[in-house]
Amino acid sequence: MGAAVYHQLLLPDLKQMLAEDDKAGLAEFCNALYPPVAAEVLEGLPAEDVWRVLENCSLSRQVEIFEFLSLAEQVELVDKLDRKRLSRLVEEMSPDDRVDLLSRLGPERVENLLPLIAQAERSDIRKLLSFPEQSAGAIMTTEYASLPADITVRDALDRLRKQAPDRETIYYIFILGEDRRLDGMISLRDLILAKPDAKLADLMRRDVISVRVDDDQEHVAQELARYDFLAIPVVDSQNRLVGIVTHDDVLDIVQEEADEDAYRLGAVEPLEDSYLETPLLTIVWKRGMWLVLLLFAALGTSAVLSRYEEVSQKNAWLIWFVPLVIACGGNAGSQSATLLIRALALRESVGSLRVVGRELAAGFSLGLFLGGLGFLLALLYVPRGHAMIIGTTVMLVVVMGAVTGAMLPILFKRLGMDPALMSNPLIASLSDILGLLIYYNVAVLVLRLLAA
Repeated sequence: MGAAVYHQLLLPDLKQMLAEDDKAGLAEFCNALYPPVAAEVLEGLPAEDVWRVLENCSLSRQVEIFEFLSLAEQVELVDKLDRKRLSRLVEEMSPDDRVDLLSRLGPERVENLLPLIAQAERSDIRKLLSFPEQSAGAIMTTEYASLPADITVRDALDRLRKQAPDRETIYYIFILGEDRRLDGMISLRDLILAKPDAKLADLMRRDVISVRVDDDQEHVAQELARYDFLAIPVVDSQNRLVGIVTHDDVLDIVQEEADEDAYRLGAVEPLEDSYLETPLLTIVWKRGMWLVLLLFAALGTSAVLSRYEEVSQKNAWLIWFVPLVIACGGNAGSQSATLLIRALALRESVGSLRVVGRELAAGFSLGLFLGGLGFLLALLYVPRGHAMIIGTTVMLVVVMGAVTGAMLPILFKRLGMDPALMSNPLIASLSDILGLLIYYNVAVLVLRLLAA
């Protein structure tokens, strides 16, 4: 069953247990259900009731469930805790998840909380919080398995048994030299299959694929997906191992990046939380800033129309076809922008000249078809000579829209900006301006030739 089904089935029973103060039932709820399912059901309760449920299980189980709640829900829940309970919760959390939470709490509250946390975790928190947001360092965990190179497989397995309870994953074991330098790695599978007296130095892989601590999280996700790793090591400028990024974190990154691109393609600044968890004023701001930009872009369309007002007055039929002309250019531009933004997101090798060639060819082919169709439709309203204006303009604006929509995301990428900032509505607005310029100039030229 899906999580939504569990939510519908279990939430009424959970509310009844809370009403009856059924501590045994609440403990069973926490311990019997898979943590993500329990978290899904709990998100339907007020913060006070969530803690009434969670206090019936061990701290480690509380943390397991808590980490599957959304960040917005986590922040709301910790607001109900005193410093002592919060410090114990944060200490128990995995390093990457607790840093995500603490980054939402604000510097002052974090500084007040840190003295109550054990020294080892405190140092780890400060280090992870110091890395730039959305970098490898900000999303990594420091709970990795490591061994020296000069021990046998038998000794390695003994040490791993002791490390395993405190590590996020032990499927990859990293071999460290002096000053925690990353010298190699070995998988748990290879370790189990190896002879007990073999040395790790003879078994480990020395050509370890790694990422730098300041690499962008999107690059980290692409590297891990490219090599089909379960985890990828994160090193500093001296090749010292500082952490690992695991596949479950990468899934979150991929989802986050896809969400950001989807929002920006629709001309909305990305939301940090889900739609319903985001305050209304925040949504208004994130939508409004784009709408203001598009408003000024639309003024360009009005300026072009006013410039050719005299032509429109003498040939009133030109106004009839303005929506058709600008729609063709805007739609073609939006299609090209979507294709190129996705190609750039997937790190495809996108050369400007090759893209221009492909879009010219595609735009010309589509333009010929749409221009011919526009010509035939225009014949229903205007003479053949005037219909030629419509057909020719539609062909030209489709070519223009295709090339413009493809090249602007590439330009943004070259400038070090997110290509998705070139949203479909913005592409459409720019195509409207250029399309109208083409339309009226073609019209003026053809009308002069017809009058000659």
